[in-house]
Amino acid sequence: MNMFYTNMSQKFLKRQAIKVITGLSNFNINNVMHKVKAAEMAGATYIDIAAHPDLVSIVKYNTYLNVCVSSINPMDLYRCVLVGADMVEIGNFDLFYNKDIAFSSSQILRVAQETKYLLNSTNICVTIPHHLYIEDQIKLVANLEKIGIDCIQTEGFNTKNQIFDRNKSFVFKSIYKSSSALSSSYVLSKVLNISIIAASGINILSAPIAISCGASAVAIGSTLDGLSSTYIVINYIKDLAEVINDQHYYISSKKHLTLRKCKNIGSYNNFLIHESNRID
Repeated sequence: MNMFYTNMSQKFLKRQAIKVITGLSNFNINNVMHKVKAAEMAGATYIDIAAHPDLVSIVKYNTYLNVCVSSINPMDLYRCVLVGADMVEIGNFDLFYNKDIAFSSSQILRVAQETKYLLNSTNICVTIPHHLYIEDQIKLVANLEKIGIDCIQTEGFNTKNQIFDRNKSFVFKSIYKSSSALSSSYVLSKVLNISIIAASGINILSAPIAISCGASAVAIGSTLDGLSSTYIVINYIKDLAEVINDQHYYISSKKHLTLRKCKNIGSYNNFLIHESNRID
C-alpha cells in the first residue's frame, strides 16, 4: 500500500490497522468529536468521517489522527482533500441501498477513474459492493489495481442488518453479521495483492477472523454506537487492537496463542450484555 504516513503504512503492512467510522452521514460535530477523541486515546490508526469540508477542517484541527472521507462524488472528495483530508474512499453505499439503488462494477470503476484523475497523489480506497457476484468483485478489484487504487474495503449491507430472534446466541449473530465482509476478504486476498479493509458488522469477535481471512485492517462504526460512555468506547477499541495483535502474531509465528483476557473485562462484559439485547 502506497501510504504517505509511516505509522499508517506500518499498521497496514503488519495487518493491525483499525479504522473508526464516525458515521458517513453524521454531521453532528459534538458526536463526531466524541468518537474522534475516543479513537485517538485508544490508539486507532485513522478515522473515517462524512465528506464535508467544514467538518474535515474542524476534525483536522483537533486531532493528530489521519482523516479519511467517504463519498461517491469525486468533487466532494476533492474539496475535502483541499482542506486537509489525508485519504479518500469511494463508498458510503448504505444511503443508496436504503433507496433500492445499487451500483454496477462499471459505475464504480468510472467514479474511481474520475477520482484518481483529480487526486492522483492522494491515497484512494474503494468499497466493493457485496451484491456483486464474487467473480465480478475480483474483476473490479483487478481493474482498480490497474488504475492505481491503493486499497479496497469489503462490505455486507444485507447480513449486517439482518434481524434475528432472541434464541440465537450473541456469537452466532456477531459472526453472521460480518460473514459477507469476511467471505469477500478471504477470496479477494487469495487472488489479488491489494490491501483489504474488512467492514460491515465487524466487532471484537469477528475482527481477528477478518485478519485471518486476509484483511490488513478492520473498520468499526455502528458497533460503537451501542456503548454508553467514552471510557467504554476507548477500552473497546483498545481490546480490539489487542485481539488483532494476537491474531497477527499467531499468523506470523504459526504457533498457538491463548487469547489474553481483556484488561477491562468488567466494561466489556457490560457491553456484551447490552449488545446481545441490542442486536436482536
